[in-house]
Amino acid sequence: MKSSNSPAPAETLLALRRPLVIAHRGYSQFAPENTLPAFQLAKAAGADLIELDYHHTKDGVPVVLHDAELDRTTDARARWGKTKIRVASRTLEELQTLDAGRWFEARYAGTRISSLTEALAFIQTGNVTLIERKSGDAATCLQLLRDRKLINRVIVQSFDWDYLKAFHQLEPRQLLAALGPPELLTGKKRSATVKRLDRLWVDEARKCGARVVVWNRQTTRQAVNYAHQQGLRVWSYTIDDPALANALLDLGVDGLITNNPALLWRTLAIRATLR
Repeated sequence: MKSSNSPAPAETLLALRRPLVIAHRGYSQFAPENTLPAFQLAKAAGADLIELDYHHTKDGVPVVLHDAELDRTTDARARWGKTKIRVASRTLEELQTLDAGRWFEARYAGTRISSLTEALAFIQTGNVTLIERKSGDAATCLQLLRDRKLINRVIVQSFDWDYLKAFHQLEPRQLLAALGPPELLTGKKRSATVKRLDRLWVDEARKCGARVVVWNRQTTRQAVNYAHQQGLRVWSYTIDDPALANALLDLGVDGLITNNPALLWRTLAIRATLR
């Protein structure tokens, strides 16, 4: 039996000295994103973390979907005869009548949208979830984690750094990751300099209570080193190319978010033999 003083699973992952392999929306290259089949494949591939996205339904239930609208990854248009139906306009019961698998491949027909609670119950049996908030308040997600005794057994991330600040104020123990460039830049012209990870963004991420900065490929060795000096980890998204993965690992990044975990494991294995 584990001691009550044992570090939580999320803390254990952050302490690893090797790069983490993080499955983007599950193993989304070979199964419909953000569904139980994609999460099952990610588990089988040994992903360190399995990332998912959530929105709130009309009745306030967090559900696992990336888009705010249902067109791309469900049969909502055919079933309901409308386009651009928003997740927030339908109840959980209504959403779970939709097919969220056939769009990807016929053999996944009948796959349903999962509530966040259902997805966590599935993933957290031996794995760790990286929860990305797309919409909804911090208190609702936090209460769900508390009810399921999942504080620091998952990691929560968002592009909305105000959400992260609110979450940190409510529960300082919970591990948070700051996705960037953050939403505060939405609607503004983003120069290459503004979009690149630098010391200022690292400092802002710390103010949110984040322990990880999750950025695109626009980063530098100096920014990664500075983040490490401040006690933060750096992850990069979304990396499906071995050459790009190696370039980022050369900069010192601590984790890679990918649609193809097996490809990155192979990349890491080859990299290890060349050292």
